[in-house]
Amino acid sequence: MKNNERIYKMSFAGVYPHYIEKAEKKGRSKEEVHEIIFWLTGYDEKSLQEILDNKTDFRTFFGQAPQINQNVSLIKGVICGYRVEDIEEELMRNIRYLDKLIDELAKGKTMEKILRK
Repeated sequence: MKNNERIYKMSFAGVYPHYIEKAEKKGRSKEEVHEIIFWLTGYDEKSLQEILDNKTDFRTFFGQAPQINQNVSLIKGVICGYRVEDIEEELMRNIRYLDKLIDELAKGKTMEKILRK
């Protein structure tokens, strides 16, 4: 899966502005994007800033995440043409979970629903 390797080596900081832009275009906030990232990964504001400053790649971003949320299995649906719950490779599934949550934010879902409360 050479295409996946390319994605894994991408800088999270390079994609992060697109998450913010997608949310803000739909009237959502950077703070909500951060809340999603923190919920999914266990990072906090300080550690997220270090990741952005260091241009950490996706493999390291998820590999060093303090704790992937125990409710990620509740995230279901299609993103980028794939059902997230059917993606076998853990790293790609985590990347697509994040994509799916940001997509739900941009589509106007409440934070309560996005964070599977």
